[in-house]
Amino acid sequence: MFLGLSLLVVGVVLCLNGVWLMGRIQDREIILINAVAALVFFAIVLLIALAARQPADLLDAGMTLLFGTTYLWVAYNRTFASSGEGLGWFSGFVALTAAPMVLRVLAQADGLFDVWLAGCWAAWSGLWFLYFLNLALRRGSPRVTAIATLLCGIFTGWLPGLAVLHGLAA
Repeated sequence: MFLGLSLLVVGVVLCLNGVWLMGRIQDREIILINAVAALVFFAIVLLIALAARQPADLLDAGMTLLFGTTYLWVAYNRTFASSGEGLGWFSGFVALTAAPMVLRVLAQADGLFDVWLAGCWAAWSGLWFLYFLNLALRRGSPRVTAIATLLCGIFTGWLPGLAVLHGLAA
């Protein structure tokens, strides 16, 4: 029910975070979109959890919570000029947690859109892993991470979110 909205928000925040990581947006300016995205996701989590009828519903709420927590943590780090190491370790945990979603979505796939969604989970898991490498381990390429963030925003969030909201995709 919230897929289109969730994807659109993911797309917007990842695109802007990618541009920010490329040095085109100041730290203090990126706080707002990350805080707004976190609030949207926390509201969605609450609505999903309150309407939950089966454990799978709570899994959806939990996975959505990981997105919201990530964006809140980015906003926190920029507000308080934190190093990002905690977010890096959290991102490593989330990368491992999100990876099995690829198989879950594929196993339940009922069409091309579901296969695409499994690919999104793979991309998001990979992106969280890049943040783990960059922030927790201080390895990896910030430029590659910035580009990957922007591309994930466009192709796993913004465009498909618009397609779902306009009724062009399931």
